[in-house]
Amino acid sequence: MKPVTKRRARLPVADRLDPADDVDAFAREMRDVVRLDPDPRGRVRSVVPTHPPRHSPQRTEHAEVSDHDFVAHGVDRSEIRKLKRGEYIVRARRDLHGMTGAEAVASAGRFIENSRHRGHRCVCIIHGRGLHSKDNQPILKTRVREYLRSHRSVLAYTDAPVSDGGPGAVYVLLRKQAQ
Repeated sequence: MKPVTKRRARLPVADRLDPADDVDAFAREMRDVVRLDPDPRGRVRSVVPTHPPRHSPQRTEHAEVSDHDFVAHGVDRSEIRKLKRGEYIVRARRDLHGMTGAEAVASAGRFIENSRHRGHRCVCIIHGRGLHSKDNQPILKTRVREYLRSHRSVLAYTDAPVSDGGPGAVYVLLRKQAQ
């Protein structure tokens, strides 16, 4: 008797997905997956962890990025949920209203570094929603969040709750200060 094999239908070249899309889709599906605890009975051998290369590519390629939330590579997604629920106490606030884009980015950078040196873990940056900008496009919001994504001290950020500015402000989780 002949063994039964399943054949996969070959898609036309135009219908095949880009491998980068597969990687992104896989990463989105696996973002909440957590490693299981080791088997207490010792039935499963532990696997030696693999380490990323020392010269890793740009941070945005490895990060969960959206307009509202950001989580740096290697940071647990539960941190963003804690930020949204208000489990971190906001220790400092900076209001950027009335500044130009360049002034706002520079001010946010100084604020982040000063807050981190003071030992703050969570801060709030108020950038506004851009309702009074040209064509109602949020200039400060866009520029500040781009800057936060690239800053090495920023672990995560999300929109502030409505009571603290909503989409016109951002809660930022900072890396702990090395001692």
